Amino acid sequence: MLWAALLSPCLPDVSLPQREDRLREVATWALQFAPRVAIVEEAVFLEVQASLRLFGGWPALRNVVEEQASAFGVQSIAWAPTGLGALALAKAGIQHDDGEHLELAAQLNALPLETLSAVHAHAQTLSQLGCRNLGDVRNLPRGGLSRRFGQTLLCALDQAYGLRPEHYSWFELPESFSARIELMARVETAPALLFAARRLLLQLGGWLVARQCGVTTFTLRWTFDLLRPRDAGTGGELVIRTASPMRDVDHLTRLLGENLARLRLAAPVERLELLANEVQPYSPPNYTLVPDTQHDRQSLTLTLERIASRLGESRVLRPVLAEDARPEWAQRWQPASLPLARPCATTDGMPHPTFLLPKPLQLSMRNDRPVYQGELQLLLGPHRIEGGWWHRVEEGGQTTTRHVTRDYWVALSVHAGVVWVFQTRQAMDEPAWFLHGLFA
Repeated sequence: MLWAALLSPCLPDVSLPQREDRLREVATWALQFAPRVAIVEEAVFLEVQASLRLFGGWPALRNVVEEQASAFGVQSIAWAPTGLGALALAKAGIQHDDGEHLELAAQLNALPLETLSAVHAHAQTLSQLGCRNLGDVRNLPRGGLSRRFGQTLLCALDQAYGLRPEHYSWFELPESFSARIELMARVETAPALLFAARRLLLQLGGWLVARQCGVTTFTLRWTFDLLRPRDAGTGGELVIRTASPMRDVDHLTRLLGENLARLRLAAPVERLELLANEVQPYSPPNYTLVPDTQHDRQSLTLTLERIASRLGESRVLRPVLAEDARPEWAQRWQPASLPLARPCATTDGMPHPTFLLPKPLQLSMRNDRPVYQGELQLLLGPHRIEGGWWHRVEEGGQTTTRHVTRDYWVALSVHAGVVWVFQTRQAMDEPAWFLHGLFA
């Protein structure tokens, strides 16, 4: 078994509720590394034995944890086969990186009494008995220790040395994510908020991993300083959307940074809050030995999101299929940062042209046949398309509909090749033919 103990700094000017909030922040973030996380005293415990293979071994996991833990102000991190042993080593500033109990016992024996809370509570009496470290306490007769100091001290020693199993209340996540942070100093520029916002995003990343979800919409809110101008309001917010469920903290940080770079604050900010508005189930990508086209599509999506956050959502668009039988309305343009709609239903089985005209071109008639660079020979059809009664638009101060009734044909022109035409009826029931598309 391998445990990690993340020791939170003990700041004299921080109240107890604030310390508990900081420990919960670290615990929320730590759940992305281990399924079992507990808050014990002034530290956060991680049982990481089951996660070593997932992260590529203990050195790789240690590097990731230690790199990100600095954002939360973690004072010390220690690794040991027991939780209390890791906590004692963290208090002493020793990083234990070996799983052998003999080496752990040797290191714990040399630690001062203050490194184990159950021993520290009786430090004055134990010092008078000649004990200077944990090893001296263990050398005392167990019966005498139990009668004089109770079972709590012996139980803590046995758990720290791996002689008795440890039991903890595991940290549980809330159903929704919301985190806030008080800034150390008033921030006057929007890009400078990113440093503190990343700490909130790291917590969001841990919450998403534990929930096996990805975020599609999250909101960063800020509260202005009390000495703000009257017309500044109480604060503001920024809503970030992703095209697909995402939990990559680095990508979310870049998106947030691009959006903050285009903002101007009306007053200095004193508090930040991050909320996950919309989350969806997330499936991690599968890594294979052969090239994966799915990974290429994801890279394109991330690139489009970054460009849209820099230039604005209305300037980066992509075509999306729509559930509409009318060809000119079967596609629409939407911001690239918005999630894609579910796939449309299968087509009607009829061939569709490669190129569609922006506006149907009315054709002349010759010998009761439509003409386009010569008389057209009807090959396949008719295929009836009718709909659009629900599509209402304003024209000339009046409301009209885009209702259409058409019979489509695939036709052959002597000079233009294969074309797509349709027949409709105008006033007085006179048939009219239109050219709507060309086949490559």
